[in-house]
Amino acid sequence: MTRSTQAVTYRRPSALESAAGARQLGLETSRGATPAGPRDHPQFFAGFLTAPQVASAGLLAVADVAAARYYQPQLRASLDPVVTGSDDRLRFESFSGCGGVYARLDVLAEGLDGDDIRHGTTNVDVNNPLRQALSRIGSDDPLHLRVGPDALAVTTLDGPVVEKKVPLPDRWLRGFAEAQVIAAGFELRAELTAAEAVRFLRSLPRSAGRGARWVVPAGRSLRPTTRAVPGAVCLPGPERLVALQRVLRHATALRVYGPSVGSGAAVAGAWEAVLPGMRLTLTLSPDAARGFSGEGGVLEALATDQAAEDAELISVLLAWEPRIDLADLAASSGLPVDRVRAALVRLGTSGRVGYDTAEAAYFHRELPYDASRVERHNPRLRDARALVAAGAVALDGELSTVTAEDGHVHRVREDGGKSSCTCVWWARYRGGRGPCKHALAVRMARRGQAVPGAGSTVAATVVEGAR
Repeated sequence: MTRSTQAVTYRRPSALESAAGARQLGLETSRGATPAGPRDHPQFFAGFLTAPQVASAGLLAVADVAAARYYQPQLRASLDPVVTGSDDRLRFESFSGCGGVYARLDVLAEGLDGDDIRHGTTNVDVNNPLRQALSRIGSDDPLHLRVGPDALAVTTLDGPVVEKKVPLPDRWLRGFAEAQVIAAGFELRAELTAAEAVRFLRSLPRSAGRGARWVVPAGRSLRPTTRAVPGAVCLPGPERLVALQRVLRHATALRVYGPSVGSGAAVAGAWEAVLPGMRLTLTLSPDAARGFSGEGGVLEALATDQAAEDAELISVLLAWEPRIDLADLAASSGLPVDRVRAALVRLGTSGRVGYDTAEAAYFHRELPYDASRVERHNPRLRDARALVAAGAVALDGELSTVTAEDGHVHRVREDGGKSSCTCVWWARYRGGRGPCKHALAVRMARRGQAVPGAGSTVAATVVEGAR
């Protein structure tokens, strides 16, 4: 597995401090993206949290996911959460070390009382002493929040900087991108009251089980079902919802999102705790042992030259919006809405947009990692381009052939925009994890795409019998 080391540097550790009877939560920032370009230690907000205990619990939940591995838990991994400031809210995001759980705390306008929120994205330091201090926050304690260093701290700081070096696997980056694309296909499936949410979540098993679980709305609650009936929601690895326990007593509702149930195969889903002035969302991969990185939802967007060109245009028009309006972007860019949507999916693969299931909308952020590696190191995409470059694709109407490196011939059938293949990957997943490399190569060949680095357009071999 390809990985690099991510160096994250802070001016000092984040801390919860008391002075003159007031408490201040100082979250220190690393190097981040801003409208003025990359900046060291940007400040995004200074003001009060209107629900200090709720916000503290939400931050701890996001940090819990960042430090967790729900699959093979003996292998520890922790990446500091990412914070994005955008107009009327702060978003705190993290991803589990195993690549199967994405967490986001949205602190909305009603949860903040202070200065205007500055735009940008960076890492924030969440250390063990801070976690212990946050866990002791009382409901009546006024709490001032500072995201990023203030001017006084910058000029008087004389202590050592804090530097963390953590492994950054490519599969982690790909998973972060895939989770956004998959969530864009979710719809609201159920909404539970606070009391029913507590009852349901506390009834879930604490240890991992085998196979996917399913639940179905029943009145104001959810009940288990043995199969994927219409309206059911997949709950793979229910023990991965443990981070919601942090905020359960503050929740006013629990919302559940997921795709339409099809073949009965396990699918991803999102679980959102509605809190005073904020939301905490956990998105689960289809299996505790299966991270988001191999789901293949981004491959179509990565494989088209048109989407790449459109993404370059759309990226210029993004303005750290907390909710991206497709119609407005279409009008500004001159592109139809479907091409704007495809461009946003492509931007999501490089971490430049996320997706908010509660608002059914994309939002602008810039991950503080080399997210371009998502495309460069995607095995299926890389292999498909190599097949096209080698002239291994023969197009023949709806049934095409692809000759693999070992000489084995695979047949790809296309029908109404969907593809099937005779390869082992297709037999195993039946399209449930995106197209195989052979189907992807056929689609590339049909578009007559330029292969990066080749310097020219690769024309697919056309079987003469099709003419």
